[in-house]
Amino acid sequence: MRRQSGFTLLELLVVIAIIALLAALLTPVFNAANGRARTASCLGNLRQLLLGWKMYADDNEGVLAVNVPFSANLPAWVSAGLSDAALATDNTTIQKGLIYPYVRNPLVYHCPADTTMTNGAPNVLSYSMNSWMGSRTMNASLQPYDTSYRTFVRESEISAVGGAARLWVISDEDPSTLNDGWFLVTMDDSQPFASFPGIRHHHGSGVIFADGHAQIFELRDPTSVPGHQISAANTDWILLKQMTTQP
Repeated sequence: MRRQSGFTLLELLVVIAIIALLAALLTPVFNAANGRARTASCLGNLRQLLLGWKMYADDNEGVLAVNVPFSANLPAWVSAGLSDAALATDNTTIQKGLIYPYVRNPLVYHCPADTTMTNGAPNVLSYSMNSWMGSRTMNASLQPYDTSYRTFVRESEISAVGGAARLWVISDEDPSTLNDGWFLVTMDDSQPFASFPGIRHHHGSGVIFADGHAQIFELRDPTSVPGHQISAANTDWILLKQMTTQP
């Protein structure tokens, strides 16, 4: 009688164990690759948004797109108000923004690593703009904020302080504070991280500067945790202020 060929139970278990081991070894590699891809896509989104921001200024004699808190009820660079569940998932709020005619893709306003949802639908906005850009709100309307720092409503005002490479314009924002397109930074330390940077990219946020270069702003201070009280001595907070405005 001929012996039938095939795997024994022991051999089959060994093969399954090897496959499981390989899967365990390769999963972090695949996750890291996916993370790098999402980071690259996020930075690409920021570059497109900044290009729209610059094109708007070019078409409006150097005047920057308006950037105000959503409650101001004025036309702004983006009109999404995430505090309203209906608006949080509605692309039409994105399309009403001042720079949308230069971008024309609602997906650009959403970080690919952002999994935030409202009523089962993904939120449309992941990014917000430096509160010192696009209006005089920070040193005129909101008191008692420090009025010794500059706001910027024209491209020439950024150039005047040589700040294009040092001043950020648009950034990821954490879902815990993202309720509009306005990223609040209080230079007088009255509310450290009132708007909290996103932590979707290696515990950091995508951020783009006025000169067009984009990078990940990594939060390195161990106290930089969304929803926790942050002191003015937090090193991430100090660095954010340094690249937000100039005296």
